[in-house]
Formats: sequence, structure tokens, C-alpha cells
Amino acid sequence: MKRTLMALMVSLLALGLLAGCNTVAGFGKDMQKAGDKLEGAAKG
Repeated sequence: MKRTLMALMVSLLALGLLAGCNTVAGFGKDMQKAGDKLEGAAKG
């Protein structure tokens, strides 16, 4: 029982970390797009 609970906890932690990575990657892409727009506005 203890082993199964520990495996479940590790699995949930891994899923949480993977979801976090996807969120951070998406945030980075959004920030890059915003930076590109600001750069375009400054040039033009």
C-alpha cells in the first residue's frame, strides 16, 4: 500500500511538472510576440 501511494504521488508530481513546462513555454512564446510588436512599433 505504501509503495503504491508513493508511486501515485511521484506520478502526480511528474505530470504537474510537465504541465508547468508547457505553460512556461507558451508564456515565453507570447512574450516574444509582444516584444516583436514593440520592436516593430519603435522602428515604424
